[in-house]
Amino acid sequence: MPRPLGQTNRTLSVKSNRPVNLSLATVIEVNLKSPVAIASILHRLSGVLLFFVVPGLLALLNCSLASPESFADVQTMLSGTVAKLVLFVALAGLVFHFLAGVKHLVMDWGIAETLEGGRAFATATLLASAAAIAATFVWVVL
Repeated sequence: MPRPLGQTNRTLSVKSNRPVNLSLATVIEVNLKSPVAIASILHRLSGVLLFFVVPGLLALLNCSLASPESFADVQTMLSGTVAKLVLFVALAGLVFHFLAGVKHLVMDWGIAETLEGGRAFATATLLASAAAIAATFVWVVL
């Protein structure tokens, strides 16, 4: 009887270091322990947020520059609580994405490339972003 393609007479051994499929809860648990992973995930999420929000912000800018009346209309529209919260979320994403991008640029220069330096730099980026986002909240919402 012929053997199927790829099979030999030798017994195949299974590697002990094969990849394992982890549950989403396990992946989240592991990643929440690392400031580098948190900064990376938030940088990606803020980039996606900006991809969807920036066209709307540019449309608002275009409307506000069209005439004095449309500028007043945009001011009225942005005076509502929901609009302020949406604007805050957009600016918070922009602030974090900017600071995390600066972190990446500095690391491209060879600064903080070690494991400890990367962790410290990611932690500093998260803390600076939290402070800047809090200031943005005070500026926009309050």
